[in-house]
Amino acid sequence: MTSLINNRKRAYESQGGICYYCGLPMWLEEDAEVLTDYLGLEAPQVKLLRCTAEHLHARTDGGTNAGENIAAACYFCNSRRHRQRHDQAPEPDDYRARVKARMASGHWHPALSALGRWGS
Repeated sequence: MTSLINNRKRAYESQGGICYYCGLPMWLEEDAEVLTDYLGLEAPQVKLLRCTAEHLHARTDGGTNAGENIAAACYFCNSRRHRQRHDQAPEPDDYRARVKARMASGHWHPALSALGRWGS
């Protein structure tokens, strides 16, 4: 588990604290309050922007916790990708394109209204 946590933090840092899918800022455990104050978000919106480890190649398909298989994604994007049955979850690149299109139209992330048109 420690390697997954470390790889999530590395992905977060290499991505500049931005979600792999939607491009919104995320937070790690230690900086949620800073993000809340900086962006002026309410607690429910901030919870959706918590940084999670996204397995680009699913563990159930043989993916590992290795750094090259981990991207940092906000809780909202990560949980939406995996809402469907495992065998129907979209590929990361396809999902990312879909999220970007939805972001451009302002119809994806609940935090968008508070953030304006951040990722577009």
